[in-house]
Amino acid sequence: MRPVEDLSVVVTGGGSGIGEAIARRFARGGARVTICGRREEKLRAVAEDLGSACAWLTADVTSTTDRVAIVDTAMRHGGAIDVLVSNAGNMWRRSVEEWTDEGLAGILANNVIGGMMLTQAALPHLVAARGAVIFVGSIYTKRAYPGAAPYAISKGAVETLTRVLAAELGPRGVRVNAVRPGAVPTEINVRSGDFTPDEATARLESMAAHHALGRIGTTEEVAECVEYLARADWTTGAVVSVDGGLSLGIITDEAKEI
Repeated sequence: MRPVEDLSVVVTGGGSGIGEAIARRFARGGARVTICGRREEKLRAVAEDLGSACAWLTADVTSTTDRVAIVDTAMRHGGAIDVLVSNAGNMWRRSVEEWTDEGLAGILANNVIGGMMLTQAALPHLVAARGAVIFVGSIYTKRAYPGAAPYAISKGAVETLTRVLAAELGPRGVRVNAVRPGAVPTEINVRSGDFTPDEATARLESMAAHHALGRIGTTEEVAECVEYLARADWTTGAVVSVDGGLSLGIITDEAKEI
């Protein structure tokens, strides 16, 4: 496996949640990390905490100009792009009556097309490094949650993209994998509904009995799997569930009460 300290890593959506945990894990291991996202204050705080290991820029992955800036910043900071972690995205929960053309286009642009086109922008450097792309998917592709169709189909597309790119880019030395996080407390759970942070966490914790391991997860546990996929030189085309067994669909006596 590749040593972490040899890696130059790009993490989109790196200012909070799973992206922040991924950035912190790689930086602690000695990697050179470039984070980007839309919220300057979040990115700046993470970068200042991580010090010289971390470069940052405000960027929107749906923008062609911003994607070029992400690649340029990563090359200046890290000298290469060994790992691209495509984590940026939005959650858009709407019942079928509430769908709009603009809303559906927006969720696909953020969650699918932005990551696709950033991969394209970084591809020459990924090929040169015989690097890795890791997409962040979701448990929503394995369990049906009413009102979540727009978000779920975007993450389903990410999983299909992972497999197709793995086949296409494998001969060029680039590995492509994805993680499928389960119930993990992040800010997106607050922004996706009319919840306070405490309410959002309580909703997730109420799902504990649905997990084989009896608890919800942490962003750090997702980051651990991302690091493995970044370093595992003979793993490609995998979509790894990091969900404590939530995708198994276990029904316990406790879960029946929820």
